[in-house]
Amino acid sequence: MASYLIEPVDGPSGRYDTSRYQGAAGRNWWSCDPSLRLLMRRHLGEGYGWAEPHLSRLGALMGGSIAAYAEETDRNPPRLEKYDKWGRDISQVVMPPSFTAAREALMADNFTSPGFAATATRNGADPAALAAAWTYLLDQADIGMGCALGTGGDMVVSLAEKHAPTDVLDRVRSIFANGFYSGEAAQMFTERTGGSDLAALEAHAEPDGEAWSLTGLKWFASNANGSAFVVLGRLPSGDVAPFLVLWERRDGSRNAVRIRRLKDKLGTRSVASAEVEFTGAEAFLLAGSGSGSSLGTMMKLTNASRLGVAMMGVGVARRALVESICYASAREAFGRRLIDQPLMRRKLAELVVEVEAAQALVFDGHLGPRLRLAPALVKLRAARLGLTAASDAIEIHGGNGYIEQWPVARLLRDAQVNPIWEGGDNILCLDVRRAMLKEQAHLPFLDRLRSAATSSLVHARVDDLEKAITAWQSLAPATAEARLYPLAQFMADVYAAALLEEQASWGLDDGRKSVVARRYAEAHLADRGPLRGIDAPDTDDFDALVAGAFA
Repeated sequence: MASYLIEPVDGPSGRYDTSRYQGAAGRNWWSCDPSLRLLMRRHLGEGYGWAEPHLSRLGALMGGSIAAYAEETDRNPPRLEKYDKWGRDISQVVMPPSFTAAREALMADNFTSPGFAATATRNGADPAALAAAWTYLLDQADIGMGCALGTGGDMVVSLAEKHAPTDVLDRVRSIFANGFYSGEAAQMFTERTGGSDLAALEAHAEPDGEAWSLTGLKWFASNANGSAFVVLGRLPSGDVAPFLVLWERRDGSRNAVRIRRLKDKLGTRSVASAEVEFTGAEAFLLAGSGSGSSLGTMMKLTNASRLGVAMMGVGVARRALVESICYASAREAFGRRLIDQPLMRRKLAELVVEVEAAQALVFDGHLGPRLRLAPALVKLRAARLGLTAASDAIEIHGGNGYIEQWPVARLLRDAQVNPIWEGGDNILCLDVRRAMLKEQAHLPFLDRLRSAATSSLVHARVDDLEKAITAWQSLAPATAEARLYPLAQFMADVYAAALLEEQASWGLDDGRKSVVARRYAEAHLADRGPLRGIDAPDTDDFDALVAGAFA
């Protein structure tokens, strides 16, 4: 019997022994994740030996105090102090002590900081791989904290480096001295009138000496307690451009930034989301002579943010999987543990395969070739999986899962935002269309699939996908748009299947990853016949699947 299982206890007293019900919290999330260790062995190479102790320490931190702080912050979220005792509008977001403590602990062990990246490089370890592992582990504890630390820092710094005045750039560099994940940034794009529709944007800017005066209302601005904001506004010409707005003006006085209220949200309560009003705020244009180049840069950075949200989705899915395995290993019903019952074994095996497929997509997006199609497709799949996996975890826990004192209820509330952040499914599909029609991005994508796939089945489906894209290109515009979603899903299916086969070819495990790859391809790509797989041969690979997912 695999080592992760808890042996059953005879008698009714043993059946209700609550000491046997340990979930994910309190464990070392690095040590109990063989699939992450496989990825790091591959991507860190000779630097793995140096990095492993750091990753182990990080796994203990995330599964320990950070997970505990997340639960406390969810119960006691940020609050807004709108006015001071003299009635002046101070719009101060007060973060709970649990948030502050978690942030301090994370910044003290920040794998995304420039200092850590330089040390990793000197020791032969890829900083990008370590940063991906850091965010993956953090997102299992609290995707809200991931958003609070990481919202738009790369966008603020990248655009400021190109366009901000020297003294303002110095302030930005000072704010982000500890890296993009310092929690000081926010993106403020969404308005009541528009959402993703930039044509409906109403915030506008007028020249004001060496700067600009920005006026408008942003309806849903996450990380409102930050210090530096990238805000979309309309120029006098009618073009839309990004602006940098700092909490303080150039002269050190308070900028004209007003927080109307914090959003009372379903989940991700650790990130302060607000309605933010600019009333002639000092702003700096983050664009050259035309706004098009900066908007193009913003779109590239938005794609990076989409991969960040996809990481949040797979982080939630991974946490849901671990909670499910732990609970099913301890809970008894009908005289047997849940994990020993055939239908539960089917559900858990399916969850293992789907989580590792999404993990393959997300890490390839972060660390693999820079494919133009990857961010949209990866987010499309991983963000949705976080939601369905959290729902599965609640079902596996039964009534306990529906209770807020158990962690899976929060997972479901948090996961619901991922399909929304950085573009819903329809917006992602439209980006897939744009990438194919304007950039022929499907060609390097198909090349990547062919180089990764190893089986005749997946190679055949790559050929089928190429035919599907050709057929789609011949459709009338309205029909083609309506069929973008099944086409994008087909792309994601073949992409994940090919990546799993590539991982199996690395030879870094005992052949278990090939089982995952086979199961995924059979579920998503194979012709299951008129009986829908009911007559498929029985395979006894459950213990290998689960033991390789959770140790």
